[in-house]
Amino acid sequence: MPSSIISQQRGPDDLRSLINADAAELSMRLRAQQIRDFPPAAQKTIRRFSPAEAARFIGIHEGYLRQLVAEGKGPPAQPNNRRTYSIEDIEGLRAELDRNGKGARRYVPHRKEGEPLQIVSVMNFKGGSGKTTTAAHLAQFLAFRGYRVLAVDLDPQASLSTFFGHQPELDVGEGETIYGAIRYDAQRRDMAEIVRATYIPNLHVVPGQLELMEFEHETPKELMGRQGDSSLFFARVGEALAQVSFAYDIVVIDCPPQLGFLTLSALCAATAVLITVHPQMLDVMSMSQFLNMTGSLLDVVANAGGETQYDWMRYLVTRYEPSDGPQTTMVGLLRSIFSSRVLTHPMVKSTAIADAGLTKQTLYEVERQQFTRGTYDRAVEALDLVNGEIEGLIRGVWGRS
Repeated sequence: MPSSIISQQRGPDDLRSLINADAAELSMRLRAQQIRDFPPAAQKTIRRFSPAEAARFIGIHEGYLRQLVAEGKGPPAQPNNRRTYSIEDIEGLRAELDRNGKGARRYVPHRKEGEPLQIVSVMNFKGGSGKTTTAAHLAQFLAFRGYRVLAVDLDPQASLSTFFGHQPELDVGEGETIYGAIRYDAQRRDMAEIVRATYIPNLHVVPGQLELMEFEHETPKELMGRQGDSSLFFARVGEALAQVSFAYDIVVIDCPPQLGFLTLSALCAATAVLITVHPQMLDVMSMSQFLNMTGSLLDVVANAGGETQYDWMRYLVTRYEPSDGPQTTMVGLLRSIFSSRVLTHPMVKSTAIADAGLTKQTLYEVERQQFTRGTYDRAVEALDLVNGEIEGLIRGVWGRS
C-alpha cells in the first residue's frame, strides 16, 4: 500500500508519537553536534583587533593611536612586527586617555549621575526580520565603545545567548534566565545572581532558554487568582533590571517574536524601542497587524498603571538589498509614513553576516580575511552606521553631543 495512503490512515496518536520521536531524535543529534563543535569545557573568546579597529572603538584617529604606542602606552608588537590589540588593551588605552585628557572630552562614556539607564527593547512580531542579529551586534558595538552593557535574552529559542557563548541546552539551568527573577513564587531569585559575564569585559548577559515559556503559562493563573500586593506582569522585567541598574549604562533586550506577556513586560521596562522590519510586502503587512495589536494591548496596560512613555522609538530596515527595486520602493513608503522614526541607515543584507552566524559569531568577531575584502568592509560599515546612529540617540537622551 502506498505510504501516502498509510499516512492518511494514521490517527492523532500516530502523529503525536511521530512528532515526539522526531523531537527526541533531533534534540539528541543537535546536542551531539553542539558537544563536537563547542565542548562543555570550551570558553568562547574574542579575537585581537587591528590598529584601525582599535582606534575606531576608542573614538580617535589611527595616527593618534600610533603616537600613543610610540609613547609606550600600547601593547608590544607581535613577533612579525604587527601590532594588534586585545579588548583589554583597548579598555586600558581608553582609561589612560580619560585620566590624562584635557578639556571636556570623555573617553570612558559611563553614564553620570542624573543620566538614566537606557533600556532598548529590540522587537518584531515576525521571525526572520534580523531582530536577534541586530540586538547582538548592537550590544557588542556599545560594549566595544566603552559602555557597560547588559544583554537580556527574552526569547525561549535563546539565539542571543548562543551568540555570546552560552548554549541553552548545556549551560543554562533552572532559574538561570530572567524568569528566575520575575517568577511569582517563593523561588524568585535576585537579578544579580542571574547575570553572567562574557568574554567581553563591558558586556554581561542574562541568558534564555525554554524555561521562559513558564512566564507565559503562569501569568494567566496569577491574574485569575491574584492575591496580595505583588506587582503585575508588566512591571516585573523593569523591577528585575532595577536591581542591577547601578552597574550598567545600557540594557539591550532581545524580545521573542510574539506579543506575549514577556514582550509586554519588556515594553513597559524599556526607555526606547527598536522595531526591525524587512522591506517586503508580507513583512510590512505583518508589522501593520503587530502595531495594531501592540497599540491595543498597551492601552490596556496603561489603564492598569503600566509605563508607556519612551525616549524614542525607531524602525530599522534590515536585510536591505539596495539593488532590489521593490525593496527600495517599500523603504520609500516606510519613510513617507514614519518619517524620521525610520533610522537613516538601513542594515544591508550581507553574506558575511550570514556566514558569521553559522559559527555563532557576530561579524565583529570574525577575521576580515575570512571574506572578500569588499564584502566584509561593506557589511562592517553598514553595521557601524546603524549602531552609531543608535548610540547617538542614547547620547542625546543624556544631553551629550
